[in-house]
Parts: sequence; structure tokens; C-alpha cells
Amino acid sequence: MNKADVRALPSMPLQSPTFPRGPYKFFDRQYMIVSYETDADAIRALLPEPLEPDGNVVSFQWLDLPDGEGFGAYAAAAQTIPCKFKGESCVFISQMVVDNCPPLAGGREIWGYPMKHGQPVLKVTGDTLTGNLVYAGQRVATGTMVYKHDAFDAGNIARAEEMLKRTQVTLKIIPDIDGKPAIAQLVGVNFTNITVKGAWTGPARLELIPSVNAPFADLPIRKIIGGKQFVTDMTLPYGRVLHDYLAK
Repeated sequence: MNKADVRALPSMPLQSPTFPRGPYKFFDRQYMIVSYETDADAIRALLPEPLEPDGNVVSFQWLDLPDGEGFGAYAAAAQTIPCKFKGESCVFISQMVVDNCPPLAGGREIWGYPMKHGQPVLKVTGDTLTGNLVYAGQRVATGTMVYKHDAFDAGNIARAEEMLKRTQVTLKIIPDIDGKPAIAQLVGVNFTNITVKGAWTGPARLELIPSVNAPFADLPIRKIIGGKQFVTDMTLPYGRVLHDYLAK
């Protein structure tokens, strides 16, 4: 294998790359998002500068991703924090858990998504949309939401599109061979080709259980605001560097 062959590889290992080149299309991607008020001091502690807090309402979300090009089918859970970067309203992805290797590796290596491996599940049980997250054999989050109670609210589609178009920000840390950071960046990501097939809102509940290696409860629940459910097709393109911590 020559130098050009190596440079053409999309990922490791060379015999069977973990993920192909993007961009990556997703179909029938479903979200359940539970928003809640938390402590302002806790938010500030988890936002890397130069990001600034944008209120005290954060979200826990479950995702069911049955058809992701190059990644396959998987589920995910994440905690997100609204923030501002140079005056732009963004959302910082604080923690994520997924159950499949290709999106875990690609998410971390390309975009800096803070992914770890666990067992998130999003499904409909009777009349309830339910989310559960197990990490290291322990249940660390459970969420529930009414199922499509406002099915005729046309405004939900526009609000969902607006939310999905907002810039996602991640903290990408990749060490060099000596253990020191080779990459330390804030990365911005914007979904494209967004088609919202359905969107609903309604009452929701959320429980977060303290866990040392999945510390979602470090943003404690003070008041539940409500739930959102989306079903969407979209494209995940490559991102851009917003801030380089290693630049002189």
C-alpha cells in the first residue's frame, strides 16, 4: 500500500474501514426531547469557554436511527445545553451514548461528538413514547412522553425545522502519540437537507440517576418544561472549526 492509498482511506482499519466517507444521509430519524430547568452554576461549569450560557433550560434526548448511510441502524441518547458563540444561538452537545461502533468511532473522530458506548432505547409502549438509557449495567435515565396528542398542530413542523437547523457545537479532543492534545477545538455542525415528516409536543417526564461515568444527573432537574417528538430525514455533513484551543 503506497502513500496515496493510505491518504485515500476513510478510516481505520485499512482492511475494513469502520466508516466510509461522508456526507451521511439519515432516514426516518426519530427524536424524543425532554426539556427541563436546571442550575445556572451547573451549566456554566460544563460549558467550555468561549461559549456562553443561553438560559437555564437544557434537554435530554433519545434518538432512534434505523437507517444511517455508512453507519447502519442504532440508537443514541444525549444531553444538550443551549449556548451562544459570538452572539449566535447554538446548542452544545455535552454527553452522548450510542450502541453501535461505526457511529461511535466516526462521531468522535470526525465531529468530536462526546460518544460513549451504552444501551439507549426509544420505543412506543402502549400510549406512551418511552426512552431508557443503561450504562455499565445501570439505568441512568428514563423519559416518557404522551404519544402524538397534538397531531393536528401544523406549527410543530416549522418549530422542529428551526430547532434542527441550529448549529450544534462539540468539544473535539484527540490526543497525540505522546498523550498531549493533537486537536483541541470547538466544532460547529449544521444538518442539511432537513425534511420533517412529523412533529409533536406534549407533557413529558424525566428521571436522571447519578452515575460516575454517565453523569447526566450533574445537570439536576428542577422543573420539567415538556417534550418534543420529531421524525425526520436529514444529511450530516462535515463540520467546521469554530475555535482552536491550540492556536497561538
